Amino acid sequence: MAKLQRSRRSVKSTYLTPYGLERVKGELNYLKKIKRVQVTERIKVAREFGDLAENSEYDAAMDEQAMVENRIVELEEILRNAKVISKEGNNEFVIIGSTVQIEMDGEIDEFTIVGRVEANPAKKRISNESPVGSALLGAKVGDEVEVATPIVRYKCKILKIK
Repeated sequence: MAKLQRSRRSVKSTYLTPYGLERVKGELNYLKKIKRVQVTERIKVAREFGDLAENSEYDAAMDEQAMVENRIVELEEILRNAKVISKEGNNEFVIIGSTVQIEMDGEIDEFTIVGRVEANPAKKRISNESPVGSALLGAKVGDEVEVATPIVRYKCKILKIK
């Protein structure tokens, strides 16, 4: 029992915005109520093709079922460990949910710090666990922070926090 409790304590929180939480719940609902039924039907039809040993349609349907079930387990785990972030209070320092304007190498860029599940660098949504995201957390306007990646180290200055 103690081992189980220790492993639960070591599980990281999954930070989600209210929008991200709804997206995760929506995907989980879709997978459980629609996709599972579709895959089950696909397996049933594939079984009717005969010999399962050489039935590629059956194998593909079973693979899809495994992927759907794995994703359901993953989403349930995300929801179990979810901490919803709300952007309340002042903009004194960078927190998860902050939109931060930075200057780096003479260029100005803007990011929103989100949890790893919602991260999408192409849309300027970076994870709090990324090198840039973790370096920015807790910093204030005017601070210069050092970002360390496995390849390079660089500094960026915080211009604005929204």
